Amino acid sequence: MSRAHQPPLVTGISPNEGTSWTKVTIRGENLGTGPADLVGLFICGHNCLLTAEWMSASKIVCHVGPAKDDKGEIIVSTKSGGHGTSTVSFKLLKAEKIGILDQSAVWVDEMNYYDMRTDRNKGISPLSLRPSNPLGIDVDKGKVPLKDLEAMFPGVSGDFTSENFSATWYLIENHSVTSFDQLRMAASNLKKQATRKNEGSLAYVKGGLSTFFEAQDALAAIHQRLESDGTEKVEGSMTQRLENVLNRASDTADTLFQEVLGRKDKADSTRNALNVLQRFKFLFNLPLNIERNTHKGDYDVVINDYEKAKSLFGNTEVPVFKKVYAEVETRIGALRSLLLDKLLETPSTLHDQKRYIRYLSDLHAPGDPAWQCIYAQHKWILGLMQNCKEEFINDQRAWRYETPQQVQFVEKLSDVVIGQLPNFWKLWISYVNGSLFSETGEKSGQVEKSKKNARQRQNDFKKMIEEVTHRLVKLVRGALLPSTLTELELRLYGGWESKTELTGPWLTQVIHTVRIIFEALVALEIPNDLLQVIQDLLLELRHHCLLVTLHHTAGDVKRLAEKEDWVVDNEGITSLPAQFEQCMVQMLQSLKEPMETKPGEVNILQLDQAQDQASELCVDIMRVFVNCLEQLSNKTDGDINTSHISVDLASPDPFSGLQEDFCATPEQRLLIILSNCQYLEKHTFLNMAEHFEKHGFTGTDKITQVSVHAVKELDESLFDAYIERKSDPIVGSLEPGIYAGYFDWRDCSTPTGVRNYLKEALVNIITVHAEVFTVSKELVPRVLTRIVDGVAEEMSRLMQCVSSFSMNGAIQARLEINALRDVVASYLSSESHANFKQALEALPQLHSGADQKFLEELLNRFKSSMQLQLTCFQPSNVQPVKR
Repeated sequence: MSRAHQPPLVTGISPNEGTSWTKVTIRGENLGTGPADLVGLFICGHNCLLTAEWMSASKIVCHVGPAKDDKGEIIVSTKSGGHGTSTVSFKLLKAEKIGILDQSAVWVDEMNYYDMRTDRNKGISPLSLRPSNPLGIDVDKGKVPLKDLEAMFPGVSGDFTSENFSATWYLIENHSVTSFDQLRMAASNLKKQATRKNEGSLAYVKGGLSTFFEAQDALAAIHQRLESDGTEKVEGSMTQRLENVLNRASDTADTLFQEVLGRKDKADSTRNALNVLQRFKFLFNLPLNIERNTHKGDYDVVINDYEKAKSLFGNTEVPVFKKVYAEVETRIGALRSLLLDKLLETPSTLHDQKRYIRYLSDLHAPGDPAWQCIYAQHKWILGLMQNCKEEFINDQRAWRYETPQQVQFVEKLSDVVIGQLPNFWKLWISYVNGSLFSETGEKSGQVEKSKKNARQRQNDFKKMIEEVTHRLVKLVRGALLPSTLTELELRLYGGWESKTELTGPWLTQVIHTVRIIFEALVALEIPNDLLQVIQDLLLELRHHCLLVTLHHTAGDVKRLAEKEDWVVDNEGITSLPAQFEQCMVQMLQSLKEPMETKPGEVNILQLDQAQDQASELCVDIMRVFVNCLEQLSNKTDGDINTSHISVDLASPDPFSGLQEDFCATPEQRLLIILSNCQYLEKHTFLNMAEHFEKHGFTGTDKITQVSVHAVKELDESLFDAYIERKSDPIVGSLEPGIYAGYFDWRDCSTPTGVRNYLKEALVNIITVHAEVFTVSKELVPRVLTRIVDGVAEEMSRLMQCVSSFSMNGAIQARLEINALRDVVASYLSSESHANFKQALEALPQLHSGADQKFLEELLNRFKSSMQLQLTCFQPSNVQPVKR
């Protein structure tokens, strides 16, 4: 193959690196036979054929285009040799931006290489133009606020065109998150720039050397032509013609560029107008922004914009600015009205109230919004409290609720006071100490103004709190203590006449609720003198609760008589005393909370009036119970509720019938009540005294004395009634029995034993013994002793009435008197002894030993024959009947 047909080979390129449009010289072999033979020239993948100038088969000159690759081969293609190869490569550099003060041999588009520092409050300043990226790396701005940078670097700037430029500021602002390798590359770029600048004008001249040579050649040619002409001063000479040509060229140039220059002036004026619009865009957009942000609720943004506009344009004399600012003031006025309405809305939270007050303060609202809010809140709370009462007074569905309406009302009232008064008080405290406006230092003047206003309105606010506490107290009094209000106050706070009066437990719940209110208000550190009315109310409620509880207890005790079932235990008492004691203990337990003395309260049981009333009512309760016992003793058989008998008869206890038998007789009921009376005197009333003392009641001695005295009176009365019923028949049967069959003490046969009348009398006494023992063995000695007293007295009277006795009569009488006395020896009183002694003394004496022996035999025979019957009269053998 001949040399002409070999493919092109590139062996060198000068320079071997550069930016786009860099002029390069390519050297090699077989680069073509002429310009027409050159069909392709690619540098880094970009076709540079349009700028290529073929010099020879070993040299081509061209300009590098905007290549696709940063580094690549130089490929030459010819018709004769085809597609060539390359042993060298070219590196394409990124074009450097030319600074405002840098020299350049070519015209550059400034807007491509300069950026503008814009401020929404300022126009564009010519001095603000600066290279967009002096370090030659990507700007990666961080999130450090400008305010923080100003605080960290006082007196310096991050603008490198400024005299007080700070490199640290610039790096933090533009490269705070740039990697170390990137910063190293930036340092390398800066070094290159410094080297380039050090070359100075030489580099500039070197870069434009060809231009200088071309200009020098042109000037030399002109000079040579002028010299050859030699007629410089002759009209029509070359110089003159050249001047004319130049003048026409100048005129033509002016004509050509007049339109361009005019457009430039117009553009400048437009740019200036746009700069003005850009600078004052904030003001022109402010009315619309205020409306939008108000609709979104971004009141802080509105306030900040308004403060900014006021500082910039508040005193402007420019008509258009005045017009726009007047519209801003109109929108702000509407915002003030809106915020005031929101502030006075109820209900609202303390947070919202503070927020709206601050907004209104920042917007320089007229008047005192904080005080307006306090006043409106005060009226609203009073209205809520009054509405509580109206709601329950007009509610006709009381039967649907288990809790009385008065109690529900006080609880609802408590919710209102505890729910609203703390925020009301805290709002006032914030108003007093200025914390409503203390978040920023610029508002210190507003803080002082707030404190001054608060000092002037302290008395007014104190009256507000007093009005709330007095309204609370009067509403509660109207529901629970209407007698403590005047007629006028009752019309405002009363109206509960149709409602059921509360019992002690419900009153206790009300007291608990009022105490919660008081403790909540004390926790707010409200002065005690403003809360004294609540303390007074609590004292009266506790007093009222004490009296009501005692009254209701008296009613409960009175109804205990209906619960008497007449079933006795082994001690001879029914459940009635225990029920009475339980009722009293429950009463004292229910009084424990209302009578408890909380901090700051008065011990109600130490008040003279309360002491006297409580003591009297307690005494009345004791008397009521004694009256119950008396009423039970007077009931007839038809009055007794025996509905429980069927239940007892079904019991497996074989003696249950015995209980029902004696429950049916008046005499046995008397015994049961007597037994209960004894238990009350010995146990129950003493236990009650301990309970009273344990719960702080005073005057327990008086209560116990009166109670014991009343029970003793009832006991004596009932005992006499029972003895009269049991003793009279036995005593009355003695005289007819003695003289039955026309018996005569002066003419009687020899005694054969104790006569039947005495046996009948003893059997009747045994019957009484059994009846009493069935109920209470403790009553047996008392009852039998009284019966024996009657029998002994009657025997003594009968013996003293006999005018004379025969010897048989004397033995018979002495036998019967001794038999009777010996049998009932365990129940003889001093009176019985005296009566038996008188009866024996009325009899003739037995002088004969045979008669005395006969008397003893008859007496022993009687005791032996009736041993079984007479066992009950022997105390050592007395055993309780098993039931």
